[in-house]
Amino acid sequence: MKKIPFSENELKVVSEIPGFFPEMPGTPVYDFPVSPKEAYIAAMKKEPIWQVTNVESQMINPRIIPDNIARALVVDADPLKREEFGGKDMFGIEWEYVEVATGSMVKPGSPLLSDANEWEEKIVFPDVESWDWEGSAKSNEAFIDHNRFVIPFFMTGFFERLISFMDFDGAIMALIDEDQQDAVKALFEKLADTYIHIIDNFIQYHGIDGITIHDDWGSQRAPFFSPDTAAEMIVPAMKRVTDHIHAKGLYADLHSCGHLELMVPTMISAGWDSWTPQVMNDTHMLYDKYGDRIVVGVMPDPLDPDASEEEQRAAAARFVDKFSRPGKASTINFYGIMTLTPVFREELYRLSRIKFGQ
Repeated sequence: MKKIPFSENELKVVSEIPGFFPEMPGTPVYDFPVSPKEAYIAAMKKEPIWQVTNVESQMINPRIIPDNIARALVVDADPLKREEFGGKDMFGIEWEYVEVATGSMVKPGSPLLSDANEWEEKIVFPDVESWDWEGSAKSNEAFIDHNRFVIPFFMTGFFERLISFMDFDGAIMALIDEDQQDAVKALFEKLADTYIHIIDNFIQYHGIDGITIHDDWGSQRAPFFSPDTAAEMIVPAMKRVTDHIHAKGLYADLHSCGHLELMVPTMISAGWDSWTPQVMNDTHMLYDKYGDRIVVGVMPDPLDPDASEEEQRAAAARFVDKFSRPGKASTINFYGIMTLTPVFREELYRLSRIKFGQ
């Protein structure tokens, strides 16, 4: 990629993007030399133009997908009302919104499956074409900014979907029970078919650039299962989806909560281009060890709220020095976005542009 030398004129703020949550500060938009979308793609290719944060991408979670309402994460031109949170997902599973968690969980007590071998008899797959894709495209035409990297946050992946059908204890047992494993694999392959169908509609109607798939694999302390179990039970169907995403010229981002340092080689083998770890993971180590193979969401070092402008600029300089390396790329971790001050952001952009522009 041709290097683009930095100009101080780029620091002119031309607009601002509101924070994703009301408590999050807005993000300044500078007079970039290329579009934010181009910068995001360059980072995915591990040829960064500057240190990407959250200004370069835009989430789209249309309400036409039942899971987005059930799980209380609609992001489109028609905001979700509080009384709409929860309800049935695309498979008819009932979700309840939990206020304290600001998210939904499956209504407890009556799992659809007691044994994975029942799935063909009991699971009704959604009619994806019945969703109003064309109407969603029209209503979101002005909402979607194609100057940014457009990326849906897809609910829900493979293991999490199994949990929704069987509850957690049933799902975790089904992964290792020899009498259920073949059924689980067949179910995951069928899920992959459905997810690919949904992705193709996203491409056709919303013009996406990548997709995030949500599939939590661990607790605060450790993964739920071993890398070998994931490789045997989840990766084959999952890689069909990431291979399809790549074949369409898009990028595949994994959202997976938990302490998952042990699982990063599995994520890479499953075809993921990027992953934003939760804060219990050592994101600095993960960048050092795997940053040439997967784009890691890195947590900035804590910054004193009373830090002087000089100290903020010095912190940004340390970040650029550590995480702006040839052949690697990082994003600023979503969980660290709220710690970024305007001064830190400006210096982060300026110094990373200088470094990557040389």
